[in-house]
Order: sequence, then C-alpha cells, then structure tokens
Amino acid sequence: MQKLTALSFLLLPLFMLAQDISIMSGWKFKTGDQQNWRDPAFVDSGWTPVEIGKAWEYQGFENYDGFAWYRLHIVIPSSIREKAFLKEQLRFDLGKIDDGDEVFLNGSLIGRNGGRFGDIRQGRYDTPRSYTISVNDPRIHWDKDNLIAVRVWDGGGNGGMWEGRYGISMVDITDYVKINTQDNRFVLGPEKKVSKKIWLTSLNERYDFSGKLQIIVRDPSLGAQIFKQTIGADFARDRPFEYTWHAVIPENKSYDVTYAFEEARSRKTVIVTEKIPYTLTPAATATPRINGPSLAGVRPGSPFLYRIPATGERPMSFEASGLPAGLKLDKAKGIITGSLAAKGKFKVKLTSRNKYGSAEKEFSIVCGDEIGLTPALGWNSWNCWGLSVDDQKVRASARTMSEKLADHGWTYINIDDGWEDKRDGQGEIIPNKKFPDMKALADYVHGLGLKIGIYSSPGTLTCGGYMGSYQYENADAATYARWGIDYLKYDWCSYGKIASAKPGLDDYKKPYSAMKQALRKNNRDILYSLCQYGMGDVWKWGEEVGGNSWRTTGDINDSWASLFDIGFSQDICAPYTKPGHFNDPDMLVVGKVGWGPSLHDTRLSPDEQYTHISLWSLLSAPMLIGCDMSQLDDFTMNLLTNDEVLAIDQDALARPAQKILDKDHFQVWIKELADGTKAVGIFNLGDQAGRQTIDLSMLRSGPRIKIRDLWRQKDLGTFSHIYTAMVPSHGVLLVKVSALP
Repeated sequence: MQKLTALSFLLLPLFMLAQDISIMSGWKFKTGDQQNWRDPAFVDSGWTPVEIGKAWEYQGFENYDGFAWYRLHIVIPSSIREKAFLKEQLRFDLGKIDDGDEVFLNGSLIGRNGGRFGDIRQGRYDTPRSYTISVNDPRIHWDKDNLIAVRVWDGGGNGGMWEGRYGISMVDITDYVKINTQDNRFVLGPEKKVSKKIWLTSLNERYDFSGKLQIIVRDPSLGAQIFKQTIGADFARDRPFEYTWHAVIPENKSYDVTYAFEEARSRKTVIVTEKIPYTLTPAATATPRINGPSLAGVRPGSPFLYRIPATGERPMSFEASGLPAGLKLDKAKGIITGSLAAKGKFKVKLTSRNKYGSAEKEFSIVCGDEIGLTPALGWNSWNCWGLSVDDQKVRASARTMSEKLADHGWTYINIDDGWEDKRDGQGEIIPNKKFPDMKALADYVHGLGLKIGIYSSPGTLTCGGYMGSYQYENADAATYARWGIDYLKYDWCSYGKIASAKPGLDDYKKPYSAMKQALRKNNRDILYSLCQYGMGDVWKWGEEVGGNSWRTTGDINDSWASLFDIGFSQDICAPYTKPGHFNDPDMLVVGKVGWGPSLHDTRLSPDEQYTHISLWSLLSAPMLIGCDMSQLDDFTMNLLTNDEVLAIDQDALARPAQKILDKDHFQVWIKELADGTKAVGIFNLGDQAGRQTIDLSMLRSGPRIKIRDLWRQKDLGTFSHIYTAMVPSHGVLLVKVSALP
C-alpha cells in the first residue's frame, strides 16, 4: 500500500476549521422557483441579502414553505489546488439544508440531496451537505468569478441553509484518516474509573498509516492535565487499529479527552476531542419515595388513570385515603382508575410501603374543564424510529418505561407518524400492517398504568405522506376515543396546501379549532398537542383552540446550535404558559436517536444534555423522550430519573422561568415554585469553562439564602450578597433557592 506523507483533521466539525475558502457571507435569496436562477448571467441585484446558518423564517420570510433559491458569486483561487498534496477533487461544504436541495456551479448540477428517486422534497434536513467535483472539471473557473446556486425545498417549519459550516476546500490525502470514537460508549466503572474503546482506520484502500497516538484527559475548569498516554499505532482500510484506554477521574464532573495521532514521517497530526460523561443523580434508596406531580386533572365522566410514581425496593403496597367515589386503587400495582361524575377538587393522601418503611404525599385530583395540569412526561417514537415505528417497538418502549422510568413520573407512550394506512367505506381510519390492533396496543399500555398517544395532521397527508384527518376530524376523534387514545399530536404538514397562500391568524386557527370540537364530542380526555412550529405566534391563541401544548419552534436536532436557538429563545412566549397549557420547544434529543432505523448516540455533549433537561424543566415544558428506550445507558438514565429536577418541571404553579441575566456568555434563569422557593439555572453558553458571580439581590429571595444543587441533590450551604459558581462550557448549575430569616 502507498504510504502517506501528511495528515489532517478527520471529523467534520474539526475538518471544517481548516477549509481553504469561507463562504459564510455574500449570499442572496429569493422565494419561488425558476430554472434560469441557476444561470451565472442572471441578474440577481434585486434579490435579498441573506445570512446562511440561519433559517429564512428569522430573516423576514416568516411562515414561507416551498421552493427558494440562494446565489453566491465567489472567486476560487488556483492557489488552493497548488498547495494541496492531492490535486484531484474540489469540495463544497454547505452545512445543513432544510429539507432538500440541488446545488449548481456555474449553471450545472453538482449535487442533490433528495429521498426516493432523488426528489428533493424527500430530502433530509439534518444531513450535512458535501459535494465534490474533479479539479479538471471545466465548470470550475479558477481565479475567476464562479456562481454557486442552491435550490431549496422546505416542506414545513423552518427552512433554508440553516446550520453548520460552509466552505470550499481541496480533498486532500489527509482526509483519508478516521479516528472513530462514535461506535462505542464510555464505560463508567466503580471508584471513578472510566474506559473507552476507539478505532483508527484509513478511509481509502490505497493508503495506510503509522505513527503515535496520544490520549490526554483534561480538567477544563482548571486547565490541568490529569491523564496522558502515548502508544504506537499502525492501520489500514482492512486493518484498523483498535485500542481501549483506562483512566481514573478525580471528581464527578466535566472532563475532556483528546486523541492526537501524529504520522511518523510527515509529523502532521490528527486531533479529535470529546467529552467524558459524568453522572450526578444519586441512586434511589431502598426506602419508599413518592415522586411525580402533586395534582392531576380530569373531566367529569372521562376515564381516569394514574400510576403512583414511587421508587424503593419492591414488593411495595399502596394506599390512597380520601379517594373520591368512582375511583379505585389497585393496592399492589399502585394504579388508580375509574371516573368522576361531578366537578370538584379532591385531596388524597398517597402512601407507599415496603419492608424498609413508608412514604406519604398529598395529591389533588381536580375534576373540571382542564386536563394536563402539568407538562406531559413521556416518550415519542419520531426522534429514534421515524416512519419505521411499529407495534413491537411501541410495546417494548412501554415495557421499558414501566420498568425503569414510570416510578419517576414518566407516563405517555406516543406513536408519531407512520401508523396510518387508509379509510374504510365508512371513512374510518385504518392502521397499516405494522399496527395490527391499535385498541389491543392501547389496552396493553394502559395495563402498565401508562397512557398512549397518536399522531395525525389537519391536512390530507401527514409529513411522512400518510393519511391525514382533513374533513374526517369527527370520525378520527371518535376512533381515537374508541381505541383508548390519551394524547394527540396534530401536525400542520400538508395543511399548508389547503390554507391561504399567505395564511392569516384565522387560517392558522381553523384546523386546530375543528379538531378541538371533534375531540370534545367524545367522553374521553385526549391531551391535545398542536404541532405547527410557532406560526402566527401560536402561544397567543393555542389555548383558545383547545391546545394543552403547542410547538413554538421548528424541529430540534441533536446539535448545540439547534438546542441553543430553540431553548434560549423561549422567554418570548413564556408569559402564555399556565396549568393545562404549555409552550413546547420540541422533544428531547438525549440517548440513541436517528430519525429512522439507523441510530447514533446523541451528538450533544454530556454538559449540553444537562443543559437540555435543566432548561426544559425551568421552562415548564413538556418532555418527550426521543431515544431508543431499549438502549438506555447509565448516563441517560441519570438524566431522566432525577426526581428533584423533574419536580421543577412538574411544579403545580407551572410558572416558566424568566431570564434575569444575559452577559459575557452567561445566562441566569429563575423560576418561582409553588412552595415559595425558586429554581435557578446558571448557564454557560461559551466555549470555555468559567466562573459566574451572581448578585443575590437579583433572585428576590432576601439577604440570606440556602442553596441546593438539584442534580447532585446536595445542599451547598447558606449565602448572602453574592454567589459564585464554576460552570462547564455549554453546561449548567441548576439550584433551588430558599429564603432564610
């Protein structure tokens, strides 16, 4: 095999830092679709200057769906070709494009991202675009003006060239190195031991490599190196180098590990860095503890189902004193069922007992017009299974929730798009062959003490091209009630083709009002989740059309940019959250995700995942797990089972946090709680660990306060005047603040 003389960065985020030409600025934009817009001679002087890396909805094109074009004039210097070791291909990196795209260089197609049959209307919005052509291709005008034209299709929600790095570079010999850290998780052992298996391989069968691999673990808060190891490495395409390293971590906090491979002859180095996961949630004790919200809502006559969430060693027995007539408790399972005939607020004392002791909790059952008094906690199939969801995957997810998460208050098992087939002669929706008996599936989920959700669209088709509910709202609502459905996600999707070309407020409200009326005709409580991406400021009218929650943004994905853009903009709509009606910044992207059959560990760092759960809890947001429940690792379980953190989300006051500080890459959010205390999140949005000092007068809790770390479930002490915290990059300190006399 041919030996290499140079190396460079391998993973996309690192490689992009070394691009030869940045193409982040200078773009122009126009909605619509005309083929002559690819032509370099076309005059685009009247087009709108636009930023890439940001959806067009944020740049004056709110609510626009359909085709649009971007154009950029750029000189490509021949010097980048001359400096490259290989002089074979030129690469155009174009970040992520929502949803599909065709890219033209000087009028000719050089790349397309589309689904079935290359149709860009079936493209993947979360896939980085990278297109290459030969350096000898006459379409490249070296040292002259070149026109890059990008035709984009957006089928709903936010659209455009919305995330990632953008540049032009030579494909060089150094791009054939891969340090694989993604195919194996960290192993967190006893006594703070950590280990990880990695692989080094060549991406091209013509080239192999040899040199030294250096592994370094650093404490980013101190800038200190705590572990270093250097070993020899030799590898090829069919002969990867495999290595498992072991280290001891001094503390249970954020650490970085860097892999640096230096090639022996060229002395060039490949560098990849990742974060080591760390668990903060203490293990549940053997003694009983009752978790979950302090109240639940139900309408008169509707079936009531509530599984008492209690941790502690089994077997365990349950009691519910003060339970109103019409409801009964299964004392072995801790499941309350039945129905109430009249409105009222009923105070119940819940008790759980095992051989180690007992626990009690005051719980209110509110029978009235409102349901979903606290944000929904559950699982949704979309972020892991996409359209490949089926009956067995849903049942398996329900079993896992019952065994591992239900005792912490997780309740809903929601089927997203991909279950629908066709309508029968009476207009009733029929599930496809992946779901042979929907009522039997609902009965199975209910038997575990959990609730089940389903998905549809007010349009003729769902986002995945399945049967929607347009003009069949009453029939579908009745079918859902007969099956025993407890939750409906109603996704705008193809309704955009039915609504006005420039929809107004009435157009946005109309389809959701129709389904509201249909749902209320049935004697069953179905939590109503509006999914229309925040169009028309839905938070201002979502309650009016019956929404128990409403999406405030486009789809989230497992990147810091997406988490940041969505999560830290929720203060705009926060005033409209209240019990029974919640802003929804989309599902959780922790654990194994993938939006289809192929899954990967979330690309959020451990610190970013702590930020994710903390911020959603402070916002009083619905939290729907989006990962493969069969692959819950210890770190993800730690995120999803911290009862003190979940209690912030489930607080009965349902008052979302306010942002009280935004300075020097730090934000501080504060949330008032029903017991008179406050939850405070100190977020470090910067790229380096740092300290933040807070003037405690901003917390409006008095001159002396007690602070408790909610993730560690540990009191930090008593403080006055100021409090200083070290917070990791993209991380959080989530605390509870209590006033002292």
